[in-house]
Amino acid sequence: MSQYSKPREQAESAFTKVQSQLMARNRVIEEIDTMAQAREDKTSRLKNARLAREADDRTRATAALKSRRAIKA
Repeated sequence: MSQYSKPREQAESAFTKVQSQLMARNRVIEEIDTMAQAREDKTSRLKNARLAREADDRTRATAALKSRRAIKA
């Protein structure tokens, strides 16, 4: 004879199933959040590198223009 009544065993089984689904969903959400954070970090890093490169290009272009003007004058 079982320790619990049949309805209780069914309820326990249903609860366990829902609980495991919830835990799996939470793991997936955490994984998605981790991937999104990594993507944001990479995007930020790339943006900063691009801005630094553009600033360097502007500085070089300005220096080149100044040197040409100095030569012409």
